[in-house]
Amino acid sequence: MTFDVNSFLSAGRKPMPTQNDEGKPHQLDLFEVDEVRSILDQLLDDSRLYRKSQRYIDLLDFASRLRNFAPFNAMLLNIQKPGLTYAASAYDWRVKFERHPKKDARPLVILWPFGPVAFVYDVQDTEGKDLPDGVYCFYASGPVDEAAIARFIDLAKKKNIICTMIDAGDSKAGSIQREGKLLPKKPGAKVKPNSYSYSLKINKNHCAPTQFATLAHELGHLFLGHLDKDNELNIPDRSKLSHHQEELEAESVAYLLCKRNGVETKSDSYLATYVKTNITINNLDMYQVMRAAGRVEEVLGLTAHNTFEDPKKKKLKRKKAK
Repeated sequence: MTFDVNSFLSAGRKPMPTQNDEGKPHQLDLFEVDEVRSILDQLLDDSRLYRKSQRYIDLLDFASRLRNFAPFNAMLLNIQKPGLTYAASAYDWRVKFERHPKKDARPLVILWPFGPVAFVYDVQDTEGKDLPDGVYCFYASGPVDEAAIARFIDLAKKKNIICTMIDAGDSKAGSIQREGKLLPKKPGAKVKPNSYSYSLKINKNHCAPTQFATLAHELGHLFLGHLDKDNELNIPDRSKLSHHQEELEAESVAYLLCKRNGVETKSDSYLATYVKTNITINNLDMYQVMRAAGRVEEVLGLTAHNTFEDPKKKKLKRKKAK
């Protein structure tokens, strides 16, 4: 199977994605360009890599380890080079690891807001300073504590997601539901149609790591479109799925978030049980799972993606060198 870079380049020249709070384009919104989405769908369909349930679990584990890439880009890397353990941009290899790509090293393609694509390199295709042990876990964070949960709640509020701690029994972890339509924050300000606020409840009696898993699961439901469309948050309407389908997708998001942030949960056994009773996953939209996981990470401030040298600064350096 070949990876058509030219198709990505031409598709990526369509209108730029929307911007985040810092005025930078959302990498995840690149996947919403129709041409890009069509190419990605064809790529997944042609590859047939993830038709078996165990392959899907292996993919989630892979995306969990590559903490320095958005989940969807981790999937693209897995398709291009199965068995890859760690990759980074040439800039990151040079600045963070004092290494550089080998001569004639084959770059791997990921989506990037300013590119529209960017190139990264497998650790095996670089040389230089010796690497630390377990480099593919380089960006993993430590255990989640109460202070982290409080920070996540504050960040969610900025997206009109109000989290409340509830007193409940052990079997009730949490829930999320849509509340009223968003109102203008200032007189005369405009609000996009089909934009809402949300209420997310978390069991206060659970420990912080369990609360984190609950938060990831419920936000997964939201960004997977299980609660209907939301234009403000750029969420599609996928509210017509079966309950089992919704739970599998949301738990897949929670699994990714927990694994990528050093939290051990029972998601492993939940997903393992599902794949044993469902031999294929033809009905699972991996595109939406990876995209939603990336959006949840973005909302909770957990992104730790690769950095690339500013193209303008790079050109300036070349001019000065001449």
